[in-house]
Parts: sequence; structure tokens; C-alpha cells
Amino acid sequence: MTTENQVQDQAPGQDDNKIIAERRAKLAAIREKQSVAFPNDFRPQHKAADLHLQYGEKTREELEAAPVSVVLAGRMMLRREAGKKAAFATLQDSSGQKADGRIQIYVTVDTTGEEAMEAFRSWDLGDILGVTGTLFKTKTDELTIKVSEVRLITKALRPLPDKFHGLADQETKYRQRYVDLITSEETRRTFKARTAAISSIRRFMEKNDFMEVETPMLHPIPGGASAKPFITHHNALDMQMYMRIAPELYLKRLVVGGFDRVFEINRNFRNEGVSVRHNPEFTMMEFYAAYTDYQWIMNFTEEVIRQAAIDAKGTAVLTYGGRELDLSKPFQRLTICGAINKYAPHYTEAQLNDMDFLKAELLKFGVKPFATSGLGALQLALFEETAEAQLWEPTFIIDYPIEVSPLARASDTREGITERFELFMVGREIANGFSELNDAEDQSARFLAQMKAKEAGDDEAMYYDADFIRALEYGMPPAGGCGIGIDRLMMLLTDSPNIRDVLLFPHLRKED
Repeated sequence: MTTENQVQDQAPGQDDNKIIAERRAKLAAIREKQSVAFPNDFRPQHKAADLHLQYGEKTREELEAAPVSVVLAGRMMLRREAGKKAAFATLQDSSGQKADGRIQIYVTVDTTGEEAMEAFRSWDLGDILGVTGTLFKTKTDELTIKVSEVRLITKALRPLPDKFHGLADQETKYRQRYVDLITSEETRRTFKARTAAISSIRRFMEKNDFMEVETPMLHPIPGGASAKPFITHHNALDMQMYMRIAPELYLKRLVVGGFDRVFEINRNFRNEGVSVRHNPEFTMMEFYAAYTDYQWIMNFTEEVIRQAAIDAKGTAVLTYGGRELDLSKPFQRLTICGAINKYAPHYTEAQLNDMDFLKAELLKFGVKPFATSGLGALQLALFEETAEAQLWEPTFIIDYPIEVSPLARASDTREGITERFELFMVGREIANGFSELNDAEDQSARFLAQMKAKEAGDDEAMYYDADFIRALEYGMPPAGGCGIGIDRLMMLLTDSPNIRDVLLFPHLRKED
């Protein structure tokens, strides 16, 4: 008779409905035999990776001379018979990062007894087991637990995907991330690297005297970025509210209040398209530092990102899509027109300053500017079409026009220009920052200009935030700030082509 485990070990095809029915029957038998089918009294004391690190280099003789007792729990991923009275299995736990998170177990009638051996042989791949035993090395020098006691902790009712292929369908990997994490070591590494990078960022910020804060997710007025918000309704207050598109205006209120250095790592929500670079909710780290400017912020942003790479990957020299990405060198700095000149050198200076030419040129790219677009906005649009995608090495694009930078401080020396930057890597925006506008009257005028742009058809233009203006009227010290897109940064650190690869549960269309 062919068992389910043999089928899973030998062939990729499997009748899931039949297997689920068989497993439910096994669970029913367990319920009849014992009062608690899903026990919660087993406490593992060891992890597979730690055992490999500590004892993996020991010889068979050393382990025999000084027996090591082990209490471990894990999911059964493989099993093979070793005669009528013994079997090997592989358990997987959560420890696989610095070493192997799987360890082999050896179950025999002599050490566990007939009844336990019979029960073990009835369990299935995917079941979670608890084992007690001692370490030894097999003839092939594989570190193994010789089991003296084995228990079924959790019965899995659904079979795992074929062990050789895991989840082959990419959308299924996103929808059923729990299965993807069970079967894919690469996926587990990606999200452990994400956690390591975020922890690194948090430590770096705290080390530099930044205070971590939390600001509202529900806003009465959307602000802090140019984007379409999600709209909701608060019943008790009977008012329309917006999921936040950025925490900026609340963080700057805190700078007004006397917190000179603040940061927040949290979610933003934008009711826009879904793509390999966009998800409706995404993670940002925004920070603000009083008595600094955009030059200081650029230098600091560079340090934050470089350290995150080192802590998450062990190096600042990465590989993305088969091409080197070196974060160890000083990041480049170019103006918008400087980048166009570098990557699309056929444009002349006269053309780049001719609004009629720019409008006609943008139409060739399928871009129709707003009627209110000035020279700076047209230059930026041409940059986005000709140069942005070619910015592979880390590059700060600086000196953005005022009309597209409603929250940034204007340059004291260059008319129409703000002290603003955006950081690009592999052709993608990773961060956006500037010297903050702390002139309440100037900010009010900028908001009014944004309202006119919205009336002219720009759905992403900002609203007028009267309370924020009131806060600035109390006086905000000069400051610099920046927002770093954590998800896009994680794509680079983990060599992931799609933003969904670095989100545990990305948003998808409804499942049929």
C-alpha cells in the first residue's frame, strides 16, 4: 500500500482533496483516543540552527563520550524508512538564518517503543512534532537527534506543496504566504533580512539622539505628500476622514513643540495603482532634525541606508538583478537638468528652458502636462521620462522647483528653486527630503497654490491645512527632514524584483 508520505517523496502530483479527507480521518481517530488533540504543554529548549552551530563540528566519538540531551519542536518536512524498526525524518523550526534550520531525527522501536513508533509512522509531512533525545552523528556525519520520546503537537490537515517545487505559482506565494514561508528558505531569508534592516535603522536613529514617535493614521485633512488618499467615515464624530498618505505634518508639529529630533517607522496609504513598485499600503521611515538643512539630511540618509545594508546583508556592496550596486561609495549628486544632460545629452540648454519645446517633447512620451505647469515642473517631467530609469548607482537629484515642492524651503540664492532632494537607485526613488519650510506665511501661500492646482484638475495636489499653519505661527526652528521608502529599500537589499516579494501580505485582486 502506498502512503501519502511516499507519494509526496516520489511524485509532484497529489490529490489534495483525498489527502485532506485522509488527514481529517486521522484527526478524528486522535480525538477518540485522547482528550486533547492539540496539546500545549510541550516546551522546546533547543533550536536546530543553534545545535548545528554548537555541535556540527563535533566528531561521532566526541558526541558519544559526552551525550547532549535535546528537546526540540519542528515541522516534519521529510521522512524515510530505515527498515521495519526505524525511520529518519527531518524537522524544520524557525531558527534557519545563520545556520541550517532543519535537523534530522532518528526514531526506533528500541528507544520509543512499539506504540510510539506506530503512531509516528501514521503522522504526515507538515505535522508539528516535539522530540526529546540525544545528539549523534550518522555514518555520513549528519548531525541527528536519536529520539527517546516523540509527540504529535499539531496535526496538519492540508498537505504541503511538492517538496522539490514548493509553491510554483507566484500569485499563490503571495496569497498563501504562510505556505511559502514553510517551503521556501529564500522567502524566510528575505523577511529576516527585512527585520534586520529595520532594526538597524531604529538603532541608528536612536544612537543619533532621534526619538521614535507615533502619529495618527486617520487624518481630518490628507497632507504631507502629493497623492490620492483613502477616504473613510468616522461614525461617532460624523466626519469624513482620510488614511494618512504621510506623517510629515504631524512630525513637524512635534518639532514645533520642542522635540528636535523625531522619527517614525510606520504605514502610509495611497489610493493609487498597484505595480511591481507600488502597494496601496507601504512602510516609510520619516525623520526630522532641527537646526539642520538638506545637505546634512542627505549625508545622514546615506549613512542610514549604508548601515542598514551592512547589518542586513553583511556588506554595502550588493547585487541586484545580476548587476553590482555599491552603497559603500559616496552617493552621486546631480541637478534635474544635470541628470538630463548626462543621460539624454542631445537636449540643448535652450531647449531645456523653452516651455513650448518641453510641452511638445513631453507629448512624444505620452505625457500631457497640467495647464498650470511651469518651467520647473516641465523639466522634472522630462527628467522622469529620460533620465530617472538610468540612475543605477545611488544618486541624489537636487534643487527641485518650488511649484512641485510645496513643503520645502526655498533657496536663499536661487530663485524658484528649493533645497530639496530625491534619492534614486536602480532607477527607482528611494527617499525624498529637504530643508523644511518654516515660514508660516510662505507655507500658507504654497497651500493656496496647491488648492488652485487641485481646482485645475490635479487630483494629487495638497489640501490647505489651517492647523499646520497655526502650528508654524508659533515658530518652528529651521530643520531638515526625509522619508525613506522601506519596502523599496528592502527590494534592493534582498535582490527582489517585485515589491510584493518584500511584503508579507501584499494586496491582490479578489481571489476567484
